[in-house]
Parts: sequence; C-alpha cells; structure tokens
Amino acid sequence: MIQAADIREWRNHDVVDAKGRKIGVLEAVYVDTTTDEPAVATVRTGLPTRQRLVFVPLDKATLGPDHLKISYARSLVRKAPSIGTDDILPAEQEEAIFQYYGMTYRPGAGGERQLARR
Repeated sequence: MIQAADIREWRNHDVVDAKGRKIGVLEAVYVDTTTDEPAVATVRTGLPTRQRLVFVPLDKATLGPDHLKISYARSLVRKAPSIGTDDILPAEQEEAIFQYYGMTYRPGAGGERQLARR
C-alpha cells in the first residue's frame, strides 16, 4: 500500500494507466477518513486553457520512477466525475465517484464524509 506521505511527494508527476498512457498530472490525494490511507486522487487533465480535476481510485496504484501508475483505463478516467481546478469536492458529490468506479460508499455513522483531502 502506498503511504499518504509518500504519494503527496508525487504531486505534479504524471499519472499513467496500466498501458503507460498519460492521463494527466497528480494534483491531490484524498484519504479514507476511517483508515487515513490514500483512497482517491485528483488528476489534472485537459488543455491548458480548459483544465479540470478528475477523480481516480488509488487501489492497486504503483509508483514508478517518474509517474504514478493506476489500474484504470485512460478512457474511463477521463469520463470520471470532475471538479474545476479551483473547486473543492462537495460532500453531496462524493458518493458519485464511488458509484462511477463500482465501489461501495461508506460515510461515517454520523454522516461524516468518507474522503478528506491531504
């Protein structure tokens, strides 16, 4: 498992899919609030004048010499839920990320968010 402290050092490095195709650049890491382990990352994609941040799970992610390799296809990630480069993830949109990737969403017992940006 990649540690949160390690992956934060990879901000602004390329994110590639399993075939090595560049998806974008690592922007931020979100940890699971129950385990404090890296769960999701935002990847900066798009043209320089029209960039956005797409969300991608970090399960099975590996660090390479100059990139972060994820287990999801570039075409899937590029269509994933996204936010603007200056926006924050609204709590009510958090579940959509999990649904998009076929993952189970588990908010806290008191309705707390499952993801926290680190």
